[in-house]
Amino acid sequence: MSKVLQFKLLLTLLCLIPVIAFSQQISGTITDGATNLPLPGANIIIKGTQTGTTSDFDGRFSLNVNSFPVTLEISSLGFETLEVPVNEAKTINVTLQESAEALEEVIITGLASSVKRSNAANAVATVSADDLAGRTPPQTLDGAMAGKFVGAQITQASGAPGGGISVKLRGVTSINGNGQPLYIIDGVYVNNNSVFAGGLNEISNAAGGGASSTDSQDNASNRIADINPDDIANIEILKGASASAIYGSRAAAGVVIITTKKGKQGKTKVKFSQAIGWNEAVNLLGQRNWTADLAESVYGEGALFTAAQNAGTLIDYEKEIYGEKGFITNTNVSVSGGNDKTSFFGSFTTNEEDGIVKRTGAGKKSVRLNVDHKINDNIKLALTGNYINSNSDRGFFNNDNTNTTIGVSTLFTRPWDYLLPDADGNYPDHPANSSNQIHTRDVMTNSESTRRLIAGGTLDINLFSNEKQSLKFIARAGVDTYTLVTDVFFPRNLQFMSPAVGGVDGLSSEGTTQNTDANFNAFLVHNYITDSHLSFTTQAGLTNEHFSQNTIRVTSTGLIASESNVDQAANVDADQFRLEQEDAGFFVQEEVNYQDKIIATLGLRGDKSSNNGDANKFFYYPKASAAFNLHNFEFWNLEAVNQFKIRAAYGEAGNFAPNGALFTTYINSLIDGNVGIITPTTLGDPSIQPERQKELEVGFDAGFLNNRVTLEFTYYNKQVEDLILQADNEPSSGYAFRWVNAGSLENNGIEIGLNGSIFKDEDFSWDANIIWFKNKSEITELKVNSFDTQGFGTGLGTFRIEEGKSATQIVGNDVNGNVVVLGDAEPDFQMSFNNNMTYRDFTLSFLWHWKKGGDNVNLSRLLSDFGGTSADYDEINIDPAGTTPNGDYRIAAFLGGNAEPFVEDASYLKLREIGLYYNIPSRSLEKWFDGNITDVKVGLSGRNLINIFDYNSYDPEVSNFGSAAAGIGIEVAPFPSSKRFMFHLSVGL
Repeated sequence: MSKVLQFKLLLTLLCLIPVIAFSQQISGTITDGATNLPLPGANIIIKGTQTGTTSDFDGRFSLNVNSFPVTLEISSLGFETLEVPVNEAKTINVTLQESAEALEEVIITGLASSVKRSNAANAVATVSADDLAGRTPPQTLDGAMAGKFVGAQITQASGAPGGGISVKLRGVTSINGNGQPLYIIDGVYVNNNSVFAGGLNEISNAAGGGASSTDSQDNASNRIADINPDDIANIEILKGASASAIYGSRAAAGVVIITTKKGKQGKTKVKFSQAIGWNEAVNLLGQRNWTADLAESVYGEGALFTAAQNAGTLIDYEKEIYGEKGFITNTNVSVSGGNDKTSFFGSFTTNEEDGIVKRTGAGKKSVRLNVDHKINDNIKLALTGNYINSNSDRGFFNNDNTNTTIGVSTLFTRPWDYLLPDADGNYPDHPANSSNQIHTRDVMTNSESTRRLIAGGTLDINLFSNEKQSLKFIARAGVDTYTLVTDVFFPRNLQFMSPAVGGVDGLSSEGTTQNTDANFNAFLVHNYITDSHLSFTTQAGLTNEHFSQNTIRVTSTGLIASESNVDQAANVDADQFRLEQEDAGFFVQEEVNYQDKIIATLGLRGDKSSNNGDANKFFYYPKASAAFNLHNFEFWNLEAVNQFKIRAAYGEAGNFAPNGALFTTYINSLIDGNVGIITPTTLGDPSIQPERQKELEVGFDAGFLNNRVTLEFTYYNKQVEDLILQADNEPSSGYAFRWVNAGSLENNGIEIGLNGSIFKDEDFSWDANIIWFKNKSEITELKVNSFDTQGFGTGLGTFRIEEGKSATQIVGNDVNGNVVVLGDAEPDFQMSFNNNMTYRDFTLSFLWHWKKGGDNVNLSRLLSDFGGTSADYDEINIDPAGTTPNGDYRIAAFLGGNAEPFVEDASYLKLREIGLYYNIPSRSLEKWFDGNITDVKVGLSGRNLINIFDYNSYDPEVSNFGSAAAGIGIEVAPFPSSKRFMFHLSVGL
């Protein structure tokens, strides 16, 4: 008999030990005050003890009591807690009222259990539905989280519609591995891949200039952007291993747990909401102050400038490209309701957003159905399903070594370069560049579309229960499957396509990715309460995950006529990437609670994977935590401080090796018609261990003035060992590099949250919260030579991994040619100020976000210097000597190998979100619509409306290398970010 089976059998036997008590009984019914319907799952506890029960699906309960009088504490998630004194055995009926504050009272601590926030030993961040999308519709789910919780650096990689976001929780967790958190929606592991290259590099040659990555420069979106924020009830963020260890080998970068909306029994409710608006560029670089004399002195084209000026054909090409006001429309319809057996929530959402560049945009249609069904008093079934069809057209931007992207070409365009088509639709060649960006914008295609299904189910069975103990079985299964299609097309008649100038005579690239992730979990949860007021929650379970991906891309050049089919070409190239992986594991966790005074947890996760060198070897990830609610002890007598909890937690989590690290992947070859393989430059190693994160977190939570003011403080130390890196290899082996476990890094950080109910009376209320956090990283061990990661070399500024230095340091040559530290992408700190004000039927909410420090490598200005078009070219404010114009100074620095002018402070202060709404009074709706319409809300909102920064480009939030684990903040002619203005109407039936 296996050890796992023995453990499960022992646990079951222990749970079946009978517990007999002689007592009297209290019974009754719990009712929802808003609907007057029975409230299932409410907790009924005898105050001062751990004796209690929960209401059934009909709201009924019964509880044995040894002696009277007693006071019952009755609580339920989302409702005010009520105390009811009882002097004798009898039947009581209790009504609970909804409470917005209580919605955050319970948080997830394990795969099958939760705990009251007041008892939690970790600083788990929570984002509610209202915080997520209540002010203004977010463009993407991950982007909507920016500035809303401590410990996250969320960076928009591109302003192109459809997303492209990097989320780093508590600093860098990997150099070459996955650095993005694990997303789980209603128990389903959700895929968030973001490196599906469409084939743009074949034209831009972005990787041809020494850049360390190809696919990550293709401006791809990430798949979490498919998720509809309107369907979400709340999000919980486990920011480090001390909280996420129970999720094992996929949790090193944190876990984002998303719960979608559910139906409630009662009258069917229908809600319709419509938002329309527009977007526009946050910031444009502007034009150089051209005159005929300046044009003559720089290009010898003063006469051309004068002629264009006289003809009225001087064009601001930056506004021509980025000056669109993209139309936005978001429509959502939801239906919810249920009876005593079944409740449901269904929604349909369609979002369409045009970009600030013509022929760019993104759209999404989402259908969701969540059903909860009570089979009998002890068996419940929950099903969730979400079908999504998303698409985006993202243009042609980012790094470019051929001067062909729309962004780079624009930086090389003077206002007298006439590039618009004639009456017959013919576009002129660009006189000063290899590409006419107007022509490129109007005819090229770079699109992606996704058809996706996310579905899951949970079976909840009460195996046994009495006054003292209960045993529950929970089974979950989920699948996330999608087909992603990428389409890239550059017609033959584009200027840079001509073979005479080195072009490929037209390009068409079609890519298809089939991806399926599936997870299966089974748990046993045992609750036991002793006479000495100790409660134990024991859980154990088995997990299994399958991951399958197959990407095929066909790229053709030398197109026939105007054909776009990949078979209608002189040259056809195909490549394929396949991934098949299976993970299996187990976990055990014990939670002990003594009268809500001392709460301790101990757990262990064991994982094995086909992605390990030894597929049958288990890797173990422990966790332990303790929380002490000092205010619940008898010695506490500080009336002004009604809550004070100290807490500490430790945990470990893993990160799998990147693809290709464990095994050597050979490359196909064709020599004189003979097919074969050749060795790659990098040698794999099957003995590589997963990267391991170890985190210690300590802190305290305090409540003042009956929790009108709360304070949260956390310090963490996060160490990542066995970093998987590339090392130099013996040249005689035939491999230049090899994969090895060869390093460690450390993150230290502080997180502070202050919440306050500043004012509250019958007409006006004002709630606010301030968050402040910082993180510092260091490479504590490096067994390979220091190396550069994302970037373009020390002459321009690059990220370097070096022992004893920050994991996000930027190095480059100084004016004397020495390699020095020029900056660091890690902010000095981040801070947000969130406000919610209500005056009668008006609500005003706004969020300010301040990022202090953190540097970018800004190469957009250098490119416009080469084009002679920089708006600040003739200003003199960056030369220390105060003599050389900015443009000439930057060019001279580049030619001299001096990277100092290109590393800039990326601080900013942004009005992230603002919303003003008016709720039409219910008495008016009753009068006008006879109660058929229950609520109507109108309003207006905006996102990124105010942006304050000194950074010398479009926006400090940018990353040429997408969501790279390390190396965000490099800019090369990106798609600029935008601000959004929206008008809203919502109607409830």
